[in-house]
Amino acid sequence: MQQSPAKLATATQPGPTAHGLCSLTASQAVDLLKRREVSSLELVDAAIARIEAVDPVVNALPIRRLEQARDEARALPPPSAEQDDRPGWLAGLPIAVKDYNDLAGLPTTYGSPIYAQNVAARSDLTVANLQAHGAIAIAKSNVPEFAGANTFNTVFGATRNPWNTDLTAGGSSGGSAAALASGMIWLATGNDLGGSLRIPASFCGVVGMRPSAGRVPRPESVAPFDPLWVEGPMGRCVEDVALMLDAQAGFDPRDPLSYSAPARSHVEAVRQPGRPGRIGFSPNLGLGQVDPEVAAICQAAVLRLADAGAVVDDGCPDFSGGIDAFQTLRANLIAAVRGPLLDEHRARICPEIIWNIEKGLHQSGADVAQAERQRGQIFLRLAAFFGEHDILACPTVAVAPFPVTQRFPTEIAGQPLQSYIDWMYLTFVLTLTGCPCISVPVGLTSDGRPVGLQLMARPRADAELLGVARLLEQAVDLRTGVPRDPS
Repeated sequence: MQQSPAKLATATQPGPTAHGLCSLTASQAVDLLKRREVSSLELVDAAIARIEAVDPVVNALPIRRLEQARDEARALPPPSAEQDDRPGWLAGLPIAVKDYNDLAGLPTTYGSPIYAQNVAARSDLTVANLQAHGAIAIAKSNVPEFAGANTFNTVFGATRNPWNTDLTAGGSSGGSAAALASGMIWLATGNDLGGSLRIPASFCGVVGMRPSAGRVPRPESVAPFDPLWVEGPMGRCVEDVALMLDAQAGFDPRDPLSYSAPARSHVEAVRQPGRPGRIGFSPNLGLGQVDPEVAAICQAAVLRLADAGAVVDDGCPDFSGGIDAFQTLRANLIAAVRGPLLDEHRARICPEIIWNIEKGLHQSGADVAQAERQRGQIFLRLAAFFGEHDILACPTVAVAPFPVTQRFPTEIAGQPLQSYIDWMYLTFVLTLTGCPCISVPVGLTSDGRPVGLQLMARPRADAELLGVARLLEQAVDLRTGVPRDPS
């Protein structure tokens, strides 16, 4: 049974160790930094204390640069009014960097023993951009090996969900989500191919946004023209995600899909949201099974947006062919990026990734051509949907968080699944569109597992999406659930 917001707020008040600086939102912390009421070093020290207290249980931030972060905080140049007014200026806020991104002087392992000693000479484009906006990287967050939505690997072990440490934090940005939910950090980087920003956000009761393709310039890659993979922000609330997106957005010539940041900041769009318009809700996008309790929680949440002026109906585009199209295009990308590893390192790669690489190597040009046609047809049907609707809503994940010892779900509501990513279909079919998506926490199952609602807007309508997400957040009001002490 879904609990009421009032009951949730009472049941999930932060414990004593979550109070103080670590319980602030990123926006609140940056505001204090700008007003010179707290120093970057104080925030770094608070984060370090919290990491040392809870990460032995959660295992979210296995690679750390604590003393370097302290040194950077001490060496910050005097602040200026010009910087303070800059959209996305983070003013010395500590952040976590996902272990798929390069952070100068630290390993980038991708969760694989093959890269356990792979020390980055410099920060990649995404990380360097955040550092240029005043972020201080304090640690790297744990990931699955190369890809996946349960964060475990043979290098650092499994990341556990702060709501219940017997459960997965999701993935692949699971370390980032768990670090946010347990109060170790205020913002964290993530990237998303099949749902890696949205799924862990849903599982950990935080907010994760997959921006429009090209909104955030990506690190240099062997597949720079691929539109499925994006970089994006994670935070504890919608305004924090908007703040981080302002720091990330913009054109960079090293990413051919990137484009200029909008004239109006994303934070402003959140603080002054427009009316939400017409919202179509589907519990399953017409494609598969969803846990009934998850579907009920999400339906109740989206109906709360009617109080903010939305018209909610059951409109949904036809996503037929989306599962097969994504599976084919994802395999093609995985084979392009990781295929060269098979000959030398097969014995050190987990079986799911071997399967995905081989699927990409063995499928035909006709398979890829069919997937591209399917993707194009889905987008045309989606464009027609957005002629009448402003937002598409659905559960972020078809299931609630599952045991961390389970590699992946093998069935949903009694229906067997065919591959290790089939249970992620609600996020990955939306990936095909290139449209912005966000997961917002909207409730708990009867046994206390977080559930997120996924919202999607038309192409490049990131600001409008954030505005509606903020209205949803206000309507449901579950923000008191994090940060929390691991249980």
